[in-house]
Amino acid sequence: MLNRLDQLPPGFLQANASDLQDLMGSPTLIHLKGRRPEPLFVSILLHGNENSGLNAMQRVLSHYHTKPLPRSLSLFIGNVAAARSGVRRLDDQPDYNRVWPGCEPQGLPEELMMAQVVEEMRIRKVFASIDIHNNTGLNPHYACVNRLDQRFLQLANLFSRIAVYFVRPVGIQAMAFADLCPSVTVECGKIGSLASDDHAADFVEAALHLDHFPSHPVNRHDIDLYRTVALVKVPETTRFTFDNGTADIVFETDLDHLNFTELHAGTSFGQVAPHCAMPLQAFADDGKEVATQYFEIRDGELLTRQAFMPAMLTRNERIIRQDCLCYLMERMSYEG
Repeated sequence: MLNRLDQLPPGFLQANASDLQDLMGSPTLIHLKGRRPEPLFVSILLHGNENSGLNAMQRVLSHYHTKPLPRSLSLFIGNVAAARSGVRRLDDQPDYNRVWPGCEPQGLPEELMMAQVVEEMRIRKVFASIDIHNNTGLNPHYACVNRLDQRFLQLANLFSRIAVYFVRPVGIQAMAFADLCPSVTVECGKIGSLASDDHAADFVEAALHLDHFPSHPVNRHDIDLYRTVALVKVPETTRFTFDNGTADIVFETDLDHLNFTELHAGTSFGQVAPHCAMPLQAFADDGKEVATQYFEIRDGELLTRQAFMPAMLTRNERIIRQDCLCYLMERMSYEG
């Protein structure tokens, strides 16, 4: 399934995400030489509708089309089949950011492919890893780390002062690379934003010019650090809508405006149908179901039960079904 190239395929710099399957056929790992031999690894389009990574890399690589890269670059282009259809993943596919080493194994060919990518980058002595994503709700740009290591935080801080630490879900690209090098996942806001593309490109450009990671900690005044405490899902059997209609829960129309807002207990998430049980599931890092720890139903309204900060709330029903409604976070103390 995995293509390997040592140069950009003709037409790549001008291609749309929907063109890549015709251009390359399948997921592709491209190794490009630069002045410093240890490569920067960048993964894009693990979710086929999140195209800021492609747009950013086209901008970066166009800049170096006639001159050497400051550092070698290994570019992994993921779910080209989903990109062709403009969706996160096809219905018969796994999530390409849940099948990396460390995932809950299901014997899928995609798991073998991602393991091959990781092993190849281990041999090449990868310098750092960046996984570029968009999201569908209103969120600031932020970076995610899976280790509270200063090198990881330095890389995250190069992208944003907002950093989120999490250990679930498993099987994600950044977590698989964490044994090899500093690694981050960057969330570049909504799809279709030129500012998102530019921010991602500027970040990759800065990472390519890094000679080493500073040994000193990130200044505590330069970072806002959070950790996820729960992953919130809507059960498959629960009917939901964001508009007036018949459903088990009618979410607030502007629910995604709550992202990265410190909510107090009693904040409404929506209206629950009479006699409907808790319409959400929430899973802590240990897998324990904790929805009633964070939410309650009172007089037909779904309310927060305690203070927390949500991230990645979305109104996109397909994304909610394929992934989640949101993550719940709390602020971490950081002294630097």
